[in-house]
Amino acid sequence: MKIFSFFDQKKACSTGETQGVTILTGDPKKAIISLSGPMIIAMLLMSSYNIVNAIWVVGLGSDALAAVGFMTPLYMVLMGLGTGIGAGATSAIARRIGANDHNGANNCAVHTLLIALILSVIVTLPLVIFAEQIALLFGAGETAGLAAAYGQVLFAGSFFILFVNIAYGILRAEGDARRTMHAMVAASLLNIILDPILIYGLRLGIAGAAWGTIISLAAATIVLCYWFFIKKDTYVCFSRQVFIPSRSVVSDILSVGIPASVEYLLMSALNIILNLILVMVATTDAVAVFSVGFRVVSFGIVPIVAIGTSVVSVVGAAYGARHYEKIRVAHTFSIMFGLAIALSVSILTGIFASPIASVFSYSQQSAHLYPAIAAFIGVMCFFYPFVPLGLLSSSLFQGVGKGPTSLFLTFMRSLVFAAVFAYLFAIPIGMGEQGVWWGIVAGEVAGGLLGFVWARLYVSKLELQGVCEVRKREAGA
Repeated sequence: MKIFSFFDQKKACSTGETQGVTILTGDPKKAIISLSGPMIIAMLLMSSYNIVNAIWVVGLGSDALAAVGFMTPLYMVLMGLGTGIGAGATSAIARRIGANDHNGANNCAVHTLLIALILSVIVTLPLVIFAEQIALLFGAGETAGLAAAYGQVLFAGSFFILFVNIAYGILRAEGDARRTMHAMVAASLLNIILDPILIYGLRLGIAGAAWGTIISLAAATIVLCYWFFIKKDTYVCFSRQVFIPSRSVVSDILSVGIPASVEYLLMSALNIILNLILVMVATTDAVAVFSVGFRVVSFGIVPIVAIGTSVVSVVGAAYGARHYEKIRVAHTFSIMFGLAIALSVSILTGIFASPIASVFSYSQQSAHLYPAIAAFIGVMCFFYPFVPLGLLSSSLFQGVGKGPTSLFLTFMRSLVFAAVFAYLFAIPIGMGEQGVWWGIVAGEVAGGLLGFVWARLYVSKLELQGVCEVRKREAGA
């Protein structure tokens, strides 16, 4: 293929086992800690950017903040699509690494990047052209123009949003969390620097926030392409020689990637539903409060999400090597690790709810949001401890290639439990805006417990399957 012709002239890809692969296939506890650490740092910084971005946008007024809130679900869809396909790549490549199939891992990696290119071609134009109509559909009302100004710039860079998240998934598959961290940290720092310059210095307003995001992702894309195509020191190789078009490889990637992407779509759908309920029981100020407050929540669960990315890699490698006992160890350890972090976050956000809320209500235009933001953060303290149960159980199913099961658990947690409880508490019971918040908590409790029980039953089944395989081999010998 011509896309690889230039890069094939460079030095050959690495063929030896990297340090990341050695960690990935070793002790699952050590692997989770080793892979989670850099990802926690990187993802915390990325989420810090989201919070810093909100702080700068607050200075433009509550309408601008609400406008970003109305476009956030669509941005989450794009991020989810990239992260989901990245999870599919992580699972497919890690399973082949576990099975000692280097060529198969290479072929999966190339297929994944081609999928990223095709998806970006499909989604960019419709999102840019219909940004304002979509904002109106989401209930933006008078803020639709502001939402479109933000969204059109953001969606024009869809390729970068998709590519970097998919590329991160490839690096995580081979246990290269440090390099993933470096790219994510560099992009986030650049974004933090650019925001005030573009929003206020160049007077681009809300569009400046979107430009900062796209420019930083473009810079990360350049760095990732250098590693993959020029330096060529990753475990997986990208060249014409390793690429063999295969429907089965595409199917393997998408069997996890599509359900994982739909999981993010469900979370975006939940945000849209919650925004609509909030508009029904309150005003667009309630959407602004939720938009800001959930950024804080998203920041709080970042370490758990980071642990989840390591679980996909570690479980995938263990499943490929048929070391089913390692899957139980990985699941148990990751949940205990995540629970310790979640309880710490819950306590800290409860203590500092008021100071955190004041950061997002410093301007005259947004000062009236302070009490509601503080109250939202206080309610969410009951949300964090149940996140590891559901999220890390879903990561386990992604690792073994059972994307539809992970999707079902997310569907139950988000649309069935959270959305239904939010509606019941807010409208029939009459709790209004706070009913939506408590509905989110109730949904996470129910969904987390369901995911944990389902995962434990599946692991027990795998272990029994492993015992049967050993007996068959012994009988054959």
